[in-house]
Amino acid sequence: MEKYYAEIQESLGDQLGVKNKLAIPRLSKVVVSMGLGKAISEKKRLEAATKDLGRITGQKPAICRARKSVSNFKLREGYEIGAKVTLRGRRMYEFVDRLINVAVPRTRDFRGLSPTSFDGHGNYSMGIADQTIFPEIDLDKVEFFQGMNVTFVTTGKSDADARALLVMMGMPFRHTEEGQQD
Repeated sequence: MEKYYAEIQESLGDQLGVKNKLAIPRLSKVVVSMGLGKAISEKKRLEAATKDLGRITGQKPAICRARKSVSNFKLREGYEIGAKVTLRGRRMYEFVDRLINVAVPRTRDFRGLSPTSFDGHGNYSMGIADQTIFPEIDLDKVEFFQGMNVTFVTTGKSDADARALLVMMGMPFRHTEEGQQD
């Protein structure tokens, strides 16, 4: 948090040509979610996933329920099928720091994150294959390997603004041979 206000904000404003400090892109929230479709048949899976998600983020996850019934997936309205955490403020910056500097580099065969996963409105989403890349998770106690999605919501008006912010925060985007991003 201090790094953003001390270093990133001023240099990002200069880079984007924005003079008003409030108009400079910043992170507004980070949403970490797990889809737990298999939790319908295995109730222990939901408990294990929420415990792991709580350890990773430092905040109690909200349980997501199915909105509609879908017979092909053996899903009924109201079933617990996911968990999510919305991080803001200090916890958000601490999580982003741990994600960028500790967890993502521990990913197997890591060559950088996809620079094309922006939504057109300045938000970036990435997937994580399993929760064991976080140091808070004890490998000996993991019952189920579960992936998760991480969405960075920024105040940037475009993908270019959000990409510039995330690059300054240290997000390791993948590069092509010419030195340009994908």
